Amino acid sequence: MPQTQAPLATASRDTDTRASSASDTAIGVPLPHESAALHVSGEATYTDDIPELHGTLHAALGLSRHAHARIVSLDLDAVKNAPGVVAVFTADDIPGENNCGPVVHDDPILADGEVLFLGQPVFVVIATSHDLARRAAALAKSDDVVRYEPLEAVLTAAEAKAKKQFVLPPLHLKRGAPAEKIAAAPHRLTGTFEVGGQEQFYLEGQIAYALPKEMDGMLVYSSTQHPTEMQLVVAHMLGWPAHSVVCECRRMGGGFGGKESQSAIFACIAALAAYKLHRPIKLRADRDDDFMITGKRHDAVYEYEAGFDDTGRILGARVDIALRAGFSADLSGAVATRALCHFDNAYYLSDVEIVSLACKTNTQSNTAFRGFGGPQGALVMEVLLDDIAHELGLDPLDVRRANFYGIGERDITPYGQRVEDNIVEPLVDELVASSDYRARRAALVEANAQSPVLKRGIALTPVKFGISFNVPFLNQAGALVHVYKDGSVLVNHGGTEMGQGLNTKVAQVVANEFGLALSQVRATATDTSKVANTSATAASTGSDINGKAAEDAARKIRERLAAVAVTLLGGEARNVTFARGEVQSNGASIPFAQLVNAAYLARVQLWSDGFYATPKVHWDSKTLTGHPFYYFAYGAAVSEVVIDTLTGEWKLLRADLLHDAGRSINPAIDIGQIEGGFIQGMGWLTTEELWWNRDGRLMTHAPSTYKIPAVSDTPAAFNVRLYRNDNAEPTVFRSKAVGEPPLLLAFSVLLAIRDAIAATVADAAHDTMHTVRRAPPLRAPATPEAILDALDALNANATILPGQRPNGEPVGKSNTEAAPATTSAST
Repeated sequence: MPQTQAPLATASRDTDTRASSASDTAIGVPLPHESAALHVSGEATYTDDIPELHGTLHAALGLSRHAHARIVSLDLDAVKNAPGVVAVFTADDIPGENNCGPVVHDDPILADGEVLFLGQPVFVVIATSHDLARRAAALAKSDDVVRYEPLEAVLTAAEAKAKKQFVLPPLHLKRGAPAEKIAAAPHRLTGTFEVGGQEQFYLEGQIAYALPKEMDGMLVYSSTQHPTEMQLVVAHMLGWPAHSVVCECRRMGGGFGGKESQSAIFACIAALAAYKLHRPIKLRADRDDDFMITGKRHDAVYEYEAGFDDTGRILGARVDIALRAGFSADLSGAVATRALCHFDNAYYLSDVEIVSLACKTNTQSNTAFRGFGGPQGALVMEVLLDDIAHELGLDPLDVRRANFYGIGERDITPYGQRVEDNIVEPLVDELVASSDYRARRAALVEANAQSPVLKRGIALTPVKFGISFNVPFLNQAGALVHVYKDGSVLVNHGGTEMGQGLNTKVAQVVANEFGLALSQVRATATDTSKVANTSATAASTGSDINGKAAEDAARKIRERLAAVAVTLLGGEARNVTFARGEVQSNGASIPFAQLVNAAYLARVQLWSDGFYATPKVHWDSKTLTGHPFYYFAYGAAVSEVVIDTLTGEWKLLRADLLHDAGRSINPAIDIGQIEGGFIQGMGWLTTEELWWNRDGRLMTHAPSTYKIPAVSDTPAAFNVRLYRNDNAEPTVFRSKAVGEPPLLLAFSVLLAIRDAIAATVADAAHDTMHTVRRAPPLRAPATPEAILDALDALNANATILPGQRPNGEPVGKSNTEAAPATTSAST
């Protein structure tokens, strides 16, 4: 099991928690996840576990066989006559709008006349069983069923960028005079880099169960992060008003962004068939089909240049970020914007130019993924700083320190927001000391000198991550709280539970307001008929906005109960306290349940709605300036790796993580999120490789060909701590979001691998700690093949360390002609 340390306790200012200590409150303590026992026992009900109603039919999708083609003919007789088939539907059967795009109406539910990627749904089969539906849908592979006229397909972001083919207009942000500053700098550097995409790989796949209701109504159970959006796209598809559709989600077996917008196609198709046949319809995508249909994290290609001084301080920088958007816009506009807003990461850039491109390709439409463009933006900055360190022969940490945001100066982001809550320097100082970074780096030099094949590397990287939706109107939430006569409490809110502990935290917030144990509060399934017009559970805002909405609802009831307590016990309402299951006023107390019953008899309203809108957030999409984030979350990580220079294999030996979660609502849940985010980020950057062949077919479309991290990939020494730092903004309990930011801590793993690769060559002009001016040309994910390619390119013209290989040949594969992915020139 991963090793964790107790949360760090440091000085912090007092906030109004309405409780005297952790022992008498349900908030701020490491309570278990509200469904933990159900998860372990297998009793937790997911969408596929809902008992099927009599008459339920099953759906499967017929997928395209070309990346880009015109549909010449569609003869579905063989499909209709297949065993168990009840009906087959195409785009012509959709009564309303054939679109499920969340922003731009460019994403058809079923292909209509043209297919835009290999794997696009063309028709849907409805059969008496899941297996029979899939067998019939597989007939789509036959030319006798669907005939195509192939068209030109653009498959990569680089190709789309060259053709100026984008799903949305390019984003261009410029501050100062970067070109002039780069030209005049003592040192200049140019380079390219690429990072792959990432499959969300939620354990529960995409699934929807649609039940037709009376008076043209529809109930859709959907595994989705955005029930309101599912409600609306289904309504638009059917040509109905929104009130005719209800979407419900009790829990998901993971989402990671892949169920924010992309659950729509499954909800729509299930609802279409339910509407047409007046029967319950379940659509559960097979894992291979899920891979082939749904979008991933955007992969990116970068071109960058920078000018810097002798300390590594950046004087001017420019970057092009070309993201592979896929065939439609989906959420790529917001992803490209967040990438642009996170290029700076934890560093001040006085003169900078950032271009962010959403490139249109004939591949799956890429979508949200944990970090939502932030990782793609910040990663290239860390690679750039690593390049500068190699160029100057400095410790990369010292170069990072030279560029940190300041306090009161050097604190304005490229998009104009002041970094008012900056703690990156003290947090890094603490991690440097606790991880023994300096001594370990020095020890690695000695170890590498004695080891001809196995090389070690170490890296420390920080993170500054903005919290809020970068579309301002999405920063709102609602909740309902009901207090029953026996004193038990029920809360419903607009967020969705995907294993991250949102329902647990919201219930803790409500329990804290009433001074109750967590066991007395129950959170129910997210339901669009209870809380309307909700935002997606995304952008790490789930606890922030839904917790505040629930707190608002509970506080209204609390105030009513306080008034009743005054009538019974005397005193003043403002002095009434709720703690340990009792309500105290005027020196006397009454059990909470007894007070509630008295309020009911007095006809006091014991339920309330709550609402929250995040303050301060604003954004000008034309100038790309504003205050897009309510606050920033910070963290840092030190990773140490070892690589085998003969095979390209590597292992993470130790990781030290220190992360800022503000004043944690639930330290156990937050530490779990930090551990999980870090490992998921490590998978993105090292093992999870998406590969399309020249026809545009995704070849890594199953667990057999796509490698996510396993328990064995977790380091033996895994030290994770919370940095105690009350949020400067008045969030719930002064906590901070913790879902997405820790994923960026995994940058340290990639750069530690880079450091180990650099240790295979020697440069007599530099000290023994920093042996090479040229940065290792390592792409991400850093698979063994990528590591060997980097070793080949780096060692092609380098001096080999003594004993590196008996025959004196370069390390790695025999392709010594490979061009490095990163080039630099110092002036």
